Amino acid sequence: MKSQNIFDLPLFALGFRVFFALAGLSALILIVLWNAIFKGTLTAENYFSSTFWHAHEMLLGYSVAVIAGFLLTAVKNWTGKPTLTGGQLAGLSLVWLYGRVIPFYEGLLPDSLIALIDFSFLPVLAYYLSKPILQSKQYKNLIFIALIALLAIGNGLIHLEILGLRENTAWKGIQLVVATLIVLILTVAGRVFPFFTERGIMGTIIIRNPALDRLAIASVIGMFALQLLDISGTMLAITALIATLVNIARVSGWYVQRIWYVPLLWVLYSGYGWIILGLILTALSAYSVVTPTVALHAYTIGGIGVLTLGMMARVSLGHTGRALRTSNTIAIAFVLINLAACFRVLLPIAIPDWYDSLIYVSMLFWLLAFSLFIFVYSPMLVSPRVDGQPG
Repeated sequence: MKSQNIFDLPLFALGFRVFFALAGLSALILIVLWNAIFKGTLTAENYFSSTFWHAHEMLLGYSVAVIAGFLLTAVKNWTGKPTLTGGQLAGLSLVWLYGRVIPFYEGLLPDSLIALIDFSFLPVLAYYLSKPILQSKQYKNLIFIALIALLAIGNGLIHLEILGLRENTAWKGIQLVVATLIVLILTVAGRVFPFFTERGIMGTIIIRNPALDRLAIASVIGMFALQLLDISGTMLAITALIATLVNIARVSGWYVQRIWYVPLLWVLYSGYGWIILGLILTALSAYSVVTPTVALHAYTIGGIGVLTLGMMARVSLGHTGRALRTSNTIAIAFVLINLAACFRVLLPIAIPDWYDSLIYVSMLFWLLAFSLFIFVYSPMLVSPRVDGQPG
């Protein structure tokens, strides 16, 4: 009897499978480790400081894994050309995985090697994504290669400071990564929100507005550019408010009241809502009404966390040949991830004296949400498509 090659397993049949599995597991493991390190119950040598490690891993670990899984799957659909599968996909996933482990090799390996291994993932991902895009001559999709390049630059800025090659670049790198992730999400939203809404609610027709799409993204880019240039005050507040209004107008054009009966839709719209709230909080932070970290976590836990969980749930169903309907368990996970954002963003504003307790509760909601995701979706991700199709 012929044994099956490990690289022929369904887990390596298409990018979303292995990277969504890794993203879900990392969302659990990284937060548990961070909490233990933050509280001092776990001490371990780390290439990063505890604050930078937490930010780096949630942005360039978890979030990038979701992006890799989504783009390796979407680019195949957009171009009609194959993307990584089998051994090559397994190799790329191991590069990502080793990047998560190697910071703990501090003192055992040269810092420059640790930085190189972590940095290498995004350029390699960009290379493999660009091949089908260029082969199909779908040059408009090169925008995603440019955004991955910006993520790599942000990662490089973080490493430059840690390696002692530059001063005060790590925070700029984190800001650039957050900005790029939000712009990437807004770009993808323009492609998938109208389509998903039409597919999820029978009889719905969404009128696209490309000019408004471009203005919504451009206004957010302008706001983040001011932050990267350390420009605050009235100019930042006005720019953030303009971005808020334009993005409200954009998402209103897609909105249908019946989305609230479809968990796979309302989770995406609520994630977009957290990004809009982040824009509002950025305007308030320009006058020190709230701290900038409140706005930052509206973008990250709210915008990135909620939207990535929703996208993984939706993409995994569609690309494993299943009906686009969530179980009650995953609907609860969507509620929990939004509660995690509420306890991290909104409640600390209202009751700052309870800050530490609120952060702890937020962490528990996050862990519960992703535990449910792994429980429900890991069997799908490691099993063949139910309709017998490849992928």
